[in-house]
Amino acid sequence: MDVVDTGNTAWLLISSALVLLMTPGLAFFYGGMVRAKSVLNMMMMSFVAIAAVTIIWVAYGYSIAYGNDIGLLFGDLSLVGLSDLLFDESAGYPAMADVAFQAMFAIITVALISGAIADRAKFGAWIVFAVVWATLVYFPVAHWVWGGGWVGEIGALDFAGGTAVHINAGAAALALTFVLGKRRGWPKEQMRPHNLPFVLLGAALLWFGWFGFNAGSAYAADNTAAIAFLNTQVATAAAVIGWLVLERLRDGHATSLGAASGAVAGLVAITPACAYVDVWGAMAIGLAAGLLCAGAVTLKYKLGYDDSLDVVGVHMVGGLVGSLLIGLFARAALSDGEAGLFNGGGLSLLGIQAVASFGVLAYSLVMSYIIGMAIDKTMGFRVDAEEESEGIDAGEHAETAYDFSQLGGGGGIGGSSAPLQRKAAESGKVEA
Repeated sequence: MDVVDTGNTAWLLISSALVLLMTPGLAFFYGGMVRAKSVLNMMMMSFVAIAAVTIIWVAYGYSIAYGNDIGLLFGDLSLVGLSDLLFDESAGYPAMADVAFQAMFAIITVALISGAIADRAKFGAWIVFAVVWATLVYFPVAHWVWGGGWVGEIGALDFAGGTAVHINAGAAALALTFVLGKRRGWPKEQMRPHNLPFVLLGAALLWFGWFGFNAGSAYAADNTAAIAFLNTQVATAAAVIGWLVLERLRDGHATSLGAASGAVAGLVAITPACAYVDVWGAMAIGLAAGLLCAGAVTLKYKLGYDDSLDVVGVHMVGGLVGSLLIGLFARAALSDGEAGLFNGGGLSLLGIQAVASFGVLAYSLVMSYIIGMAIDKTMGFRVDAEEESEGIDAGEHAETAYDFSQLGGGGGIGGSSAPLQRKAAESGKVEA
């Protein structure tokens, strides 16, 4: 009879709930960063990811990620439907707790991508993309990293998702900016965040939930979880400071948006490394992420791709920073004997980390572009110009976040009530 460690099981279930909280947190973070006429659509993209990815994860996604290995690329379909796992406690915790925990990772990875295409994507097309991308990209990459695939086999280290989650999602986000193109008026038109308190609230919820993301990946309430927990806090704090210092030197101001973005950059970068470095390594990784990501978010203006909410600059670049710096700061005592360059390990681990990181990046970038183009050519991925101009909330959802009519002048801030009036008239709810 298998013996279940109830303490570890409780920690894993609590961590699962914490990771789920991150997706509503992301919805607030992204929702505050867009214009007032787009906030509901932005938040809905995260919420529908929770629903859609949950269903396909339990149906077949867990099996692709963690089923019996096929060629170091993906799992077989032996676990479809999860029936064989209902009473499996052989790992010391119920297998269904692992299914739940990993489901939350799949959900937020998909949701992260949405920030790059704010203001211009059809809601139905986004749902189709989320399902197809999770099936063809996230589930196999999760197998590569954690399920017995090639990334794990070459010895690459990724404790909680630098490659599988952040580089993966960031590369997909970059691909979709090519598919959908620029927002109307960008970059000449000012597209400032409409609600910075939402952004700070979202960042705070992400920071809180991230302890489940990183420390929960220890799968036990033990020393490894404690190290991951503290390193997460230290790196995030260092990244906030790094981002704000650069912002102050470059722009003359330290902003609330910079503080929130710096926190997320630090959380991203420490994710793959949190259990493999000491607190000094965590501090260095966080500081590097704050500085490098703050610089990277400006590249879109120089290179001309419209990554609306800086998914590429924060998640792809932050994921690369964290994954590669494992090769510098890993301590042998924490990483199964694999030491980074600064701890006497030479360059071998850095090389392995680079192969894994850029391999995932390339696969996600190419596959995401193919999936996005296929959707665009069949059902169309981008809303029409009128809907984009008047407000995607009204056009896609027949709702607005704010009652603009109470502000006077019809449109108020950020959008027009005309699309809602037309939709209501067409449905017979009011006289035309």
